[in-house]
Amino acid sequence: MSLREQLCEYGRRAVELGLVIGTSGNLSVRDGDRIAVTPSGAALDRLTPEMCPIVDLAGRLVAGDLRPSSETPMHLAIYEATGAGAVVHTHAVFGTVVATTMTELPPVHYNALLLGGMDGVVKVAEYATYGTPELAANVRAALEGRRAALMANHGGVTVGATLEEAFEATRLLEWLCEVYVRGLGVGEPAILTPEQLAAVAERALNPPDFPRL
Repeated sequence: MSLREQLCEYGRRAVELGLVIGTSGNLSVRDGDRIAVTPSGAALDRLTPEMCPIVDLAGRLVAGDLRPSSETPMHLAIYEATGAGAVVHTHAVFGTVVATTMTELPPVHYNALLLGGMDGVVKVAEYATYGTPELAANVRAALEGRRAALMANHGGVTVGATLEEAFEATRLLEWLCEVYVRGLGVGEPAILTPEQLAAVAERALNPPDFPRL
């Protein structure tokens, strides 16, 4: 499947799962020094491969007739900082709620470790206007050593070696945010301690042996 076809497939999935609404959100996937990105102002569930621009690492248009997403500078900054193969940015409801009210998402579940960072915390990047170098720098800092970040009063962003990995990280990020927000409606969510998270990491590295029958 080509880079452009991948964007179409995961763009449709993002809409189907309610991770974006209208023309919000954007995705990109990289192959060497070429990056396919969703176009500006397009609904992600209506993309066709030829609609998706291809840019180089400096953001210069290589192929396509439509303007790349306004968040392309952020995607490029993330690629430069992380070496990722794909970036997914959404405006999912629970992620945006946390990004509007918190400075970080605490580790309410051990699966937070899958998003990077041994503390299990997802940081919220400081607010800046979309599409600006300031926002790109803020997100880049929040992502350091992690696969996911939230963007204050905006949404979430995840990275992966492939577009599938980045998309699954987005799904996990939204699930963690939903667990936290719904937990607040019942009481005060319990936050996992560093010792508890370390025990999870140790168990993942050294799974127990089970006797054969």
